Amino acid sequence: MPFEFAEKTLLFVSTPLYLLIIGGEIIISHWRLKKYYSFKDTLVNIYLSVLNAGVDLLFRAIYLFIILQWFFNFRVIHFTPGTWMYWLLLFVAEDFVFYFEHRVDHYCRFFWAVHVTHHSSEKFNLTTGFRSSVLQPLYRFIYFIPLAIAGFNPEHIVFMYSLTQIYGILVHTRYIAKMPRWFEFVFVSPSHHRVHHASNILYLDKNMGMCLIIWDKFFGSFQEEVPAEPVKFGLTKPIENPHHPVKIIFHEWHNLVQDLKKKTTLFNKLKYLFMPPGWSHDGTSKTARQLREEHYFPDT
Repeated sequence: MPFEFAEKTLLFVSTPLYLLIIGGEIIISHWRLKKYYSFKDTLVNIYLSVLNAGVDLLFRAIYLFIILQWFFNFRVIHFTPGTWMYWLLLFVAEDFVFYFEHRVDHYCRFFWAVHVTHHSSEKFNLTTGFRSSVLQPLYRFIYFIPLAIAGFNPEHIVFMYSLTQIYGILVHTRYIAKMPRWFEFVFVSPSHHRVHHASNILYLDKNMGMCLIIWDKFFGSFQEEVPAEPVKFGLTKPIENPHHPVKIIFHEWHNLVQDLKKKTTLFNKLKYLFMPPGWSHDGTSKTARQLREEHYFPDT
């Protein structure tokens, strides 16, 4: 199937699906007075999604047909495309590299400054999945390079990413409490992803998989949703004017620049760029790990 036709087919199928389930969730949440949606918040989600798509479209010809294709020429395995095994392997491999991209986005402040936009809403609903990190398409392809070298066609890699993103959007809901136990053992569930969007100290930087939760369980970033610890959505430090079209994208870059202006060593300035969010040379702010240790193990 030609790449452009496959992408258009995916868009043709997913768009009415989104409209149907989002419309249903909006109606139910208002009918039950849950207030899971707000007009401004939803508008910001749409705005960020459109910007992200625009950046991706402008840059796609470079990363897809030049960079990834160049690496694909040096592939170590010559797969037979179109077989179910090929697509299954690509799904697992793509989900694996996404996990590490997502983990870097959370553990390196430079990339967190891009990704933080996705976590900035204090609402959590299906449109939150469209609250995209606008500048992410400028570097996301780097994580696809090993897949191209392995032997996966670059067009298939991008298509699989688009396909798994559909699932990634559908888990942004508060209306599914728990999935069956066997399901949550393997796959990311809405409960898992609510944890990921929480600002509670217990939940920070947890559950980073797109479709498969097994990576989090294997690499130690898994956290169950705890009934005694209700999820509080948003950031640990809410941003001012969260609906501002520019600040919503660049507020963390502003904070990063302010930290880089501090009077300290060059090595510490580099740490402000590449250490986890919250790191500070003088202890005025703390990382998620430091906050957990301080909160749960104060005497150690």
